[in-house]
Amino acid sequence: MTVLLPRNAAVSSLASALVLLCMISFANSLIPPPSAPSPPPPPRASSSSSSSPPPSAAGGTTGLSYPQNFISKIMAEDVGKGGQEAIVTRFPPEPNGYLHLGHAKSICVNFGLNEQFNGPGNVRTNVRMDDTNPLKESPFYVSSIVADVRWLVGEAAFPPEVRATSGYFDEIHECAVELIEAGLAYVDSSTPEQMRELRGTLTEPGRNSPDRDRPVSENLRLFREMGEGLHPTGSLTLRAKIDMSSPNLNLRDPVIYRILLGATHHATGDKWKVYPMYDFSHPISDAVEGVTHSLCTLEFEDHRVLYDWVLDSLVANAGHAFPSRPRQIEFSRLNLKYTVMSKRKLIRLVEGGHVGGWDDPRLPTLSGVRRRGFQPPALKAFCERIGVSKTDSNIDFGDLENVARETMDKTAKRAFIVTDPLKVTISNYNSQSPEVLTVPGHPKDPSFVDRAVPFGRNLFIERGDFFDGDSPPKGFKRLVPGGRVRLKNAYVVKCDEVVRDESGRPTELVCSYDERTGGGVTPEGEKRVKGIIQWVEAGTSVECSIMQYDRLFNKPSPGSDTGDFLDDINPDSVTVLEGARCEPSVAMDCLGHMSAVEGGATHHGELHYQFERQGYYALDSSSTKDKLVFNRVVTLRDTWGGEAKSVDGATAVEEGVKERR
Repeated sequence: MTVLLPRNAAVSSLASALVLLCMISFANSLIPPPSAPSPPPPPRASSSSSSSPPPSAAGGTTGLSYPQNFISKIMAEDVGKGGQEAIVTRFPPEPNGYLHLGHAKSICVNFGLNEQFNGPGNVRTNVRMDDTNPLKESPFYVSSIVADVRWLVGEAAFPPEVRATSGYFDEIHECAVELIEAGLAYVDSSTPEQMRELRGTLTEPGRNSPDRDRPVSENLRLFREMGEGLHPTGSLTLRAKIDMSSPNLNLRDPVIYRILLGATHHATGDKWKVYPMYDFSHPISDAVEGVTHSLCTLEFEDHRVLYDWVLDSLVANAGHAFPSRPRQIEFSRLNLKYTVMSKRKLIRLVEGGHVGGWDDPRLPTLSGVRRRGFQPPALKAFCERIGVSKTDSNIDFGDLENVARETMDKTAKRAFIVTDPLKVTISNYNSQSPEVLTVPGHPKDPSFVDRAVPFGRNLFIERGDFFDGDSPPKGFKRLVPGGRVRLKNAYVVKCDEVVRDESGRPTELVCSYDERTGGGVTPEGEKRVKGIIQWVEAGTSVECSIMQYDRLFNKPSPGSDTGDFLDDINPDSVTVLEGARCEPSVAMDCLGHMSAVEGGATHHGELHYQFERQGYYALDSSSTKDKLVFNRVVTLRDTWGGEAKSVDGATAVEEGVKERR
């Protein structure tokens, strides 16, 4: 059915676009009203202890599928040993910053390998906040981390509860007392400088602290006084008594508790004056939760002996009982070229004003890549492809972009957008009202709903698709004076006249169209037009802004030449294009999607498109009902690995636009 829009219809806002599109939808039944998924439940903090059962399994699937690797082989060997029936893993971030792509690999490894052994619908991966440092942590970061993990693994695979090390502070403190009573921990009054001097080096053994042989009763008294706030911050520490001559410096009587007076914890308030160190609280928390395999990156490899010592000493020497005896296994971390993932460097970028915040779409933070429009399936597929090993590697950022293209090619609805509009008037289009063309929502997937695209007398095309001269570049197949081009999914037009301003710059093209060429038809006996370009109808298109994002750094290893990574910031990492025009179906989608965002059911970047012949884009969180903003996620092709190929004819064929005779 063909629909004629009201004469002189014009769209000045998204609200107007909604009215017009509702008319089209009513007549053609092409655009269903947007529906929103059920909102996720709010995060819950758990105060579980060893007396509570481990959290129940999540009922959904992660969508991850890792090939066999050294960790999965270890897990396979462990399943069935000692009555072990299920694999339990965990992801324990410290809530003192934003998660980044390196954390994404850890999340995927923990959730993916867990599901591989336990099966879909039985994912047993705990999310635990390692909140042992109240000076740097906040509930703001907790909420951010929960949102990131839930977004990446999916609501169905997210655990029923969010846990925290602070929920085990009582038991961890009890474990410290047990080590003191067993003669395996002592209170030390050494200053940090004295500790460094006594610790020794990699080639020289350490020396005992003068306090190492304090009587147990005195250690118990001092540790109790530390907890009561009777000693200043930094004056005393509790140290494990292991071996000051060990070749592994982590075993040279490490500090396991320190005093932090005046530090209010975001979860426990002012209850505690002493806080455990990570190397002490981590294995205990794992064991309390029933974790079977504690997966972490290679920088913790030298800490594994301390992990084992803590648990073995508490069980064998102090008689402590845990639900499980976890096994720590290390794998290589993710390193990406053309970016930085050091927390210190990310802070410099944000606080120095080099980016627009922690969710800047150029940053490798999960908040940033989510806002930019990267979709969870792309990150999961990327993590699967880089695999699990003990070998450090530096992955090219282009590998992530390629995976994003592959995934978004399948999931992105197609649409027309013109970023630098040039007016086109179809002089022989007699109707004063636009007609509405039925265009596939996705040329490769018929399950996508068709979209309604108005076509009329006044159009916009991309200024770059018109060559104003007598000698176009070799291979140029688009519009030239006197030449013909096909408007994608519409008609063939011929440029009859060029209207210019006082400077000679083209402001309007007066064209004629061949009504016989609708729907990709080439009339019998005529030569097929090779050039195909996108377009929008002027009166119904909606103005929007385009953020053309690129890599934040122009060197694979930022700072490798000068020593300062800021020297290699790419000055062209973002280009803002104002005044772009998108087809009205996009405005309709955005209005419905933003309503779902307001209800907490989704986020802006989940709505994504392939803007044909432009790239893959997602709705930005700064969008409003009066102004749409889109972020470029990736280009259609990799432009960093070499010269980009022409998209004149190739894209048209790739998108299934074939002319019929």
